[in-house]
Amino acid sequence: MSSRLDKALNAFRVVVLHGARQTGKTTLARQVARERGGTYLTLDNRDIRQAAEDDPRALLLAGPFPIVVDEVQLAGDRVVRELKMIVDENPEPGRYLITGSTNFLTVPTISESLAGRAALLRLMPLSEAELAGAPPAKIDSWFEGRFDGEGIDAPARADYMELVCRGGYPEILSIPADQRQDWFESYAETVSQRDLAALADVRKTGALPRLLRLVASSTAQELNVSELSRRLGLHRITVQSYLDWLHAVFLAEPLPAWSRNLANREIKRPKLHLADTGLAAALLGISPDSLAPPTSTATGHLLESFVANEILRQISSRTRGPSVMHWRENSRHEVDIVLERPPGDVVAIEVKATSSPQRSHTRSLARLRDLLDSTAPGAFKAGVLLHTGERTLKLGDRIHSTPIGALWAGS
Repeated sequence: MSSRLDKALNAFRVVVLHGARQTGKTTLARQVARERGGTYLTLDNRDIRQAAEDDPRALLLAGPFPIVVDEVQLAGDRVVRELKMIVDENPEPGRYLITGSTNFLTVPTISESLAGRAALLRLMPLSEAELAGAPPAKIDSWFEGRFDGEGIDAPARADYMELVCRGGYPEILSIPADQRQDWFESYAETVSQRDLAALADVRKTGALPRLLRLVASSTAQELNVSELSRRLGLHRITVQSYLDWLHAVFLAEPLPAWSRNLANREIKRPKLHLADTGLAAALLGISPDSLAPPTSTATGHLLESFVANEILRQISSRTRGPSVMHWRENSRHEVDIVLERPPGDVVAIEVKATSSPQRSHTRSLARLRDLLDSTAPGAFKAGVLLHTGERTLKLGDRIHSTPIGALWAGS
């Protein structure tokens, strides 16, 4: 992300770096200010926030540049509107970096989007590719039909369960495993009770932790607002509003439905993933040992979210990447993840919590391949069955199985 951030600062008047709390935004922002000889301001500091509210122009012009404003959403619209006028008067690139723990485009107290003036970058929790020091190029090779997973040091099934329950927040990596539950619970409480209560029109804040746990329990499943409404005892519109806020603070990740109207009964509802499986497991009180048995009903969904998050994190570090969606035709055929890049090339991905992948696991991949072949020949590049085993195999025309660990194996 740091190289992408540097390029954006060299090209745009303003760079907006947003993402969930505890993903490293402040560390990166301080680094930019230090390396470029600029000024770092955090609006978490009450005195600086008051100065921003009293005279934002003076604060934004005090220098030296670049000026980094951390947690900009805490100051609201006035600072951003003043920033717009300043960069219109002087369009020199690289003078401002602003960060926020809420999606910049969804904060209701900020009406100015800085369209045409700012680059928006999202900082996500760490991917396994980052932690392994591996180039996130595996997805590109799949679009090219290359599968070279033989010989990779694939994790064992138990190791995958450890990764699922650990998640990718940087701070959690240094916390002993028996202390992580407390960290995750404190994190969820801080975001839902403090950040959302301060930013959103949330009248029943006590419902937010319950909603977050329900989202964790239904991660990697199609979003059913009516069912969530029934279980929470809240109006459907209220629940949808709360879900939108969970998305705004980067706790929930809706995966839209992919469709080219290939079949008559395609389902158009999004899938909802909790944005970190470590947080999901902690909210549900799930340990790696409890995910290990083949009878565990939570393993498949959490593992699918783990893979979806890994792919989204790898893509976020790149200037351009494929769109990430899911596809479901009916109760018999669904594909967990559909990647699409111009001019319409598709890679379809199924995730199975099995160490013994079978051809029968690829029926939906084959169905999507055949539908695309009949309507857009050449668009279907590969179907990929990701599993917890060790081998890479060809299971059909353009359909392969490979370990989940291939996503971060060195290229």
